[in-house]
Amino acid sequence: MKPIWIVDDDQSIRFVLEKALLREDLPTRSFTNPREVLAALADLDGAGDDEGPQILVSDIRMPGGSGLELLEKVKQKLPGLPVIIMTAFSDLDSAVSAFQGGAFEYLPKPFDLLKAVELIRRAVEESQREEVAEERMAAAPEMLGQAPAMQDVFRAIGRLSQSNVTVMITGESGSGKELVAKALHKHSSRANGPFIAINTAAIPKDLLESELFGHERGAFTGAQTMRRGRFEQAEGGTLFLDEIGDMPFDLQTRLLRVLSDGHFYRVGGHNAIKASPRVIAATHQDLEQRVKEGVFREDLYHRLNVIRLRLPALRERREDVFALTRHFLQQSAKQLGVEPKRISDSALQQLSKFAFPGNVRQLENICHWLTVMAPAQMIESKDLPPEVQSAMPEVANANSTDISKMSGRAAAEAASEPSTVIAINTPADDTVLVSRAASATGWEVDLEAEAQALLASGHTDVWDVLSRRFESKLIQTALTNTRGRRIEAAQKLGIGRNTITRKIQELNLD
Repeated sequence: MKPIWIVDDDQSIRFVLEKALLREDLPTRSFTNPREVLAALADLDGAGDDEGPQILVSDIRMPGGSGLELLEKVKQKLPGLPVIIMTAFSDLDSAVSAFQGGAFEYLPKPFDLLKAVELIRRAVEESQREEVAEERMAAAPEMLGQAPAMQDVFRAIGRLSQSNVTVMITGESGSGKELVAKALHKHSSRANGPFIAINTAAIPKDLLESELFGHERGAFTGAQTMRRGRFEQAEGGTLFLDEIGDMPFDLQTRLLRVLSDGHFYRVGGHNAIKASPRVIAATHQDLEQRVKEGVFREDLYHRLNVIRLRLPALRERREDVFALTRHFLQQSAKQLGVEPKRISDSALQQLSKFAFPGNVRQLENICHWLTVMAPAQMIESKDLPPEVQSAMPEVANANSTDISKMSGRAAAEAASEPSTVIAINTPADDTVLVSRAASATGWEVDLEAEAQALLASGHTDVWDVLSRRFESKLIQTALTNTRGRRIEAAQKLGIGRNTITRKIQELNLD
């Protein structure tokens, strides 16, 4: 772990903090004035990030420079570094201005040693969370998606890359709205600023105002120190307001005011604070309906709904299930430190037919489950989790009818009654049970009859033969419907244009 840098001209303060932090296994490095700190930071230019500070704890008044001036210069060089300002009670006004310069917290002197260590520990945890988040954002690939609807989303992100306009992202829960928000931030002119996310539905109403706008010391019971809210934290960057449709009505008024003029008050505060982060909102709710019901302000709706991006549900882009599954299996294996598992084509086909009510998040959870629970390195259909297995058409139980030596259409006709299990005797006297779903009619009966005939004749390529015929007929019908326009045919079929081009070549349909 990187050291905690302590800056104070008082040797006793440095000594006490060093000993207390070392007892907590927190390494330290001490300085007597800001000049030494700036010189040490200059030496880091040629070194790796691992040599820098995890946290900076600095006094305000020191010979050779002010702690507030040091804060300003450090933030220019290391904008994400948490800085704790130590101050005497007579310096509290200065400490307040320290927050406007980006300080994490202030520590009044004389301080309680246990509380000081607790504050530093909290700053370390916050710093480590930010590092992990930055690593994930940097290491993660761009969003995966070949479906036309996802390509539209990618194009919109590209068009919005040079704009700071407010964006509303809509889509079902688990469809990846925060991922889109991060992509909008990453590809914007504010990419070097912070990305601050808050789920307005996950925070109790009484705490949400403080989370958004911060609070002054003593504003309410338990407010021991002044705290910056998410709007201040996101200054110069992006503020992502997730599940905005669930925001309490009275807070909607405060949010509208901030979006209108960029000014707000901390809870218990009397001085207006200005902050102008880019705001991206997201919801799975129908906001127009919420407005009609009187639970969401119409003026706030129009303020947020400048540009709207609709994120498709996973069932609307089933062709992306294959790539997403392989990606999540790789990701799960890396997190668990195990060899990545492979998945068979038949299991992938079955998985792609699942409705995924929890969307991409549910698919990711399924891949975690498979990485842990699948017994072999190759995942087969039988290894898929119970919710996927239970979604398959159930095998109907009923009386069996012996139709040995019948073939094709005759077998299908003998099975015309619903919920019938057909027994076919093969030349080797092996019995093959073929189940019919009670709803199988028309083309399903024809397909079943063809399958029965091929299976009875000993074919071992039934899947390939029938799949090719099925795909050929489906694509030819779609192309006839669109008068040969491939992109339009792909959209009507719900597949990607690359997919239909590849299939036309594979099936010799040119």
